[in-house]
Amino acid sequence: MGAAPSGGRAGSAAPSAGTPGDAGAGLAEAGSGESGASPGPSASAGAGDGASGGTGAVTAGRGGGAGTSAAGAAGSAGTSAGGTGSTLPSAIQVVFVVALENHDATEVVGNTTDAPYLNGLFADYASASNFVDQFAISTPSEPHYIWMEAGTNEFDDRVFTGDSSPSASNSTADTNHLVTQIKNATTGISWMSYQEGLDSSTGACPISSAGHYVARHNPFVFFRDVSGDPPSKTNTYCAAHHKAFDALAGDLTNRAVATFNFITPDLCHDMHGQSGCPDKNLIHSGDVWLSSYLPAIIEYVNEHDGVIFIVWDEGDKTTKMPFLAVGPGAKEGYVSEVSYMHGSLLKSVEMILGLPVSPRVAGDNDFADLFKPGKFP
Repeated sequence: MGAAPSGGRAGSAAPSAGTPGDAGAGLAEAGSGESGASPGPSASAGAGDGASGGTGAVTAGRGGGAGTSAAGAAGSAGTSAGGTGSTLPSAIQVVFVVALENHDATEVVGNTTDAPYLNGLFADYASASNFVDQFAISTPSEPHYIWMEAGTNEFDDRVFTGDSSPSASNSTADTNHLVTQIKNATTGISWMSYQEGLDSSTGACPISSAGHYVARHNPFVFFRDVSGDPPSKTNTYCAAHHKAFDALAGDLTNRAVATFNFITPDLCHDMHGQSGCPDKNLIHSGDVWLSSYLPAIIEYVNEHDGVIFIVWDEGDKTTKMPFLAVGPGAKEGYVSEVSYMHGSLLKSVEMILGLPVSPRVAGDNDFADLFKPGKFP
């Protein structure tokens, strides 16, 4: 993705109507089950997870011209990882989650020296002053990411407490988690994980950390119905739902993004840091990264009634973290005092996608307070 225009905050314009899945081809895979099959080009913008045969038509968003429609034939049964072609029963039609790392709210909010771009977003969109970690401050990253996906880190066959890569012993057979809800939905919705630092040429399921990419920041690979039993780099269903972050620019241009998109910057850009990263000011490096890449995503969500949730996995001194909801439906410059946790993210995404709310997060507050009337879910 190219660098943002100077100033970076493009996207504060008035909302525009539209739906995701404009005639953009996604990845489709034949077959079913855990392993799936090799991904190939989809012939339809109307095919979503579980779509088969038949034709589908979608109304294009404003970027494609009001009132236009695109129709296409689904290439084969199975899962489409790209453009959804569905209209959600929600004011929000597409979701992006950007996961950042290890900073307290007080370190970011108001810090215009290290995070000028983020503080511009705080001024333009809705944020939360009471987003609290459900874990003790000493808990590492991996359980937090698992919680974002499943509303817990404790399963019958595995309790996630460390930061190890997925394996036969560090994975779960639990199927009550978000992307499997998406896979099993009948509404043609889809999902994609964009991970910075992946080698897109390998076509592999990214269960192993390499370079500045770490598996512990990618929750999906710890679930065996995604990555295999045991988790395997050759699992084709997993590979079809993971892309190198660099692929997102083309997917946005081609209107081929999924309904739910999870984005993890690498360790040099997620405010975590690692040996070999050029910028030792971790907040600044993350802010520069966001200013380079977020404007294109903001443009997309403005055209397609979408939202970007910017979430931190944990604080570094306290359990209170920053949080942002960016999109045309978010209240402008609003700071919510409602109590939120990572379960609130899962619950809100389930509500937006028209999925059943997991009992694990049913008692958590959703993000309705961050949105204008009628704009959530």
